[in-house]
Amino acid sequence: MMINKSAAKLVGVLFILAAVSAVAGVILYDPILNGSDYLINGSKHDNQVILGALMELILVVSAVGTATTMFPILRRYNETIALWHVCFRFLEAIVITVGVISVLSLLTLSREFVEAGAPDVAAFQTSGTVLKAIHEWTFMLGPNFMLGINTMMYSYIFYKTKLVPRFIPIIGMTGAALVFVCALLVMFGVIEQVSVWGGLLALPVAANEMILAVWLIVKGFNSTVLTSLFSKRD
Repeated sequence: MMINKSAAKLVGVLFILAAVSAVAGVILYDPILNGSDYLINGSKHDNQVILGALMELILVVSAVGTATTMFPILRRYNETIALWHVCFRFLEAIVITVGVISVLSLLTLSREFVEAGAPDVAAFQTSGTVLKAIHEWTFMLGPNFMLGINTMMYSYIFYKTKLVPRFIPIIGMTGAALVFVCALLVMFGVIEQVSVWGGLLALPVAANEMILAVWLIVKGFNSTVLTSLFSKRD
């Protein structure tokens, strides 16, 4: 039981770390992803951009960490869903990593643009547009599309087992559905991901992760439910 309490605290800390690093990454990427002078500003703020990439790599580690830490517990209720959760969380991490690579490649392009002196601006801008597009798609597919699937799976098990109070997984399932819908709307060009509607649709899933994180750190999983789950034969 002490091990499971430690696992609950670790999951809570990783959720908070993932949220903080994700927000930090978006802010730190600003010089190279926004504005018409990104080819110049990227190189000018290269350390800031690299720090943003490191933040997103922390996000990747945190995302994988939450899934693998929860797996031994979730599998006690439904091993198939628990395994799917780990696999889709890994896919989310891979998508985010591709986004990181695209930004770092864009930084290299920016450095070469500045060093060239009088470069072929059109050629550099074409390459930059492609790299920025890759990041935009990974930013949507990872933190929205895959996140919706992942959150729905673990929230469903939490709801069925009562490992945490049911109001938390209810927020989680609601948030998962909304962020998944947000991803579809962005894919079809109905809304922009970074917009008022995008923020509103993503808010419930973010609230769920923070509420769940605090609960797990302070209270942990329901010990009675854990005892019942781990008393079952494999």
